[in-house]
Amino acid sequence: MAALDLQEQEQIDMLKAWWKDNSNWVLGIAIAVLVGVIGWRGWQSYQNNQASQAATLYQQFVDQLSSNDAKRVNDAAAAVMDKYAGTAYAPRAALIAAQVNEADKDAAKAKTQLQWVIDHAKEDGLKSVAALRMASLLLDAKDDKGALKSLDEKHPASFDALYLDMKGDVLVAEGKPAEARTAYQQAYDKLDSKNNYRNLVQMKMDALGATK
Repeated sequence: MAALDLQEQEQIDMLKAWWKDNSNWVLGIAIAVLVGVIGWRGWQSYQNNQASQAATLYQQFVDQLSSNDAKRVNDAAAAVMDKYAGTAYAPRAALIAAQVNEADKDAAKAKTQLQWVIDHAKEDGLKSVAALRMASLLLDAKDDKGALKSLDEKHPASFDALYLDMKGDVLVAEGKPAEARTAYQQAYDKLDSKNNYRNLVQMKMDALGATK
């Protein structure tokens, strides 16, 4: 029994010595882990709080749409974009505000908002819509090269037909009917046979003397 007690005492002494040499390292790890857990929970809480606040501000933006006041819509959109740029609400607010500005004949403002979406949106679909709208505005401004450059933006395959159709429009404006027909034909082929948009593309080809 005494021998066992002695053995236990030796183990205790060894543990004390090990703790003396390594306590700072162990405590450092423990604190790092604890801070990490608290930080992660805090980040999650922050994210949830941010999303909630962004949703509230976005709803205020939506409420302004019925005012038919472009300035109020732009101010409300800017608030969402400035305060919650990293959320999904900001690029949506920018896209809708750009549409309002297009209707209000303020192409410059619309372009700025569309470019913001292209630069900041995390969703490819939103970026693609913004790039397509940008190409349309540039085409209206007779900036054909700029429009084609906007159409070079990477986009999901589901947007191929729309991009090709717009490319055809730009090529028509550039006086390149043969290339335009090719773009329209490619757009036509990518559209589902039941998609009514196909009829519009067909009309464009017919106007160029193309046949299907």
